Amino acid sequence: MQIRLANTRGFCAGVDRAIEIVRKVLEQNGSPVYVKHEVVHNKTVVNELKGLGAVFVEEIEDVPTGEIVIYSAHGVSKVVQKDSEEKHLEVYDATCPLVSKVHAEVIKYSKLGYECILIGHQNHPEVEGTMGQFDASFGGSIYLVENVDDVNNLEVNNSSKLAYVTQTTLSIDDTQTIMDSLKRRFPDIHGPKTNDICYATQNRQDSVKQLALECDIVLVIGSINSSNSNRLKEIAERSGVESYLIDSSEDLDHKWLEGKTEVGITSGASAPEHLVKELVSLLQDKYNCSLFGEEERADEGIFFRLPKGLRNG
Repeated sequence: MQIRLANTRGFCAGVDRAIEIVRKVLEQNGSPVYVKHEVVHNKTVVNELKGLGAVFVEEIEDVPTGEIVIYSAHGVSKVVQKDSEEKHLEVYDATCPLVSKVHAEVIKYSKLGYECILIGHQNHPEVEGTMGQFDASFGGSIYLVENVDDVNNLEVNNSSKLAYVTQTTLSIDDTQTIMDSLKRRFPDIHGPKTNDICYATQNRQDSVKQLALECDIVLVIGSINSSNSNRLKEIAERSGVESYLIDSSEDLDHKWLEGKTEVGITSGASAPEHLVKELVSLLQDKYNCSLFGEEERADEGIFFRLPKGLRNG
């Protein structure tokens, strides 16, 4: 048996930044520090931060008045921002800058009186936060579509002033299909100059497509509520390769490996690298298998600065 690692995997710059924000706020202020929603969708990361004193809540009403709250990397709505102000909370915003870019697009379209369509998954926190940026007082509305059927059934008020944006962690291929459908149905629709799907999502999807060509099974390390991790598993399966999503090496079912000779391993953008190393070690110890290629992750060359007050120097 041979192990192949996706060379683009694991933490992205937005996740790195969000986790560092929580750590630094805890260092400066001590515990407890409240975090609105899981700062990133990974069970291991959340448990590690809980151990340092982070308290994760789903509603702002669960944060005591005057305390510190950190917004997760997925972003929040204007209602959450207003509620935080009313409770006199000290806010640190860990929203990924690429999500903030989509928020800015939605705000721009709403102020222009446009209708806006968001391509995304219902009930995902990023979608809730993005839709919650739209200000209907300027005369427009915002709609959510998840697939081509939603596009075909969509009724808008003003197709001459219509724009779309996307969730950042979607399947690139699926999203392109939906965008094409929108452009066919609404020829005058406006969209972002560049794809809203983030560089990390795109790089990891490209990498897992290559991995699927070389392996007869792909293991994706990531949590079940991680959108980008689920997309990696789906992409491997669509390439005709057996694929499983696991939180850590503890979730590995060794029956999956029976008869397999090439095992591919990748990880979602919110999964820490030590989980990959632990899985590799387990496979090497149990099966005496070799590691093909470079173990180190590719440097994607992206870095996001911390908010003021948390930067060194």
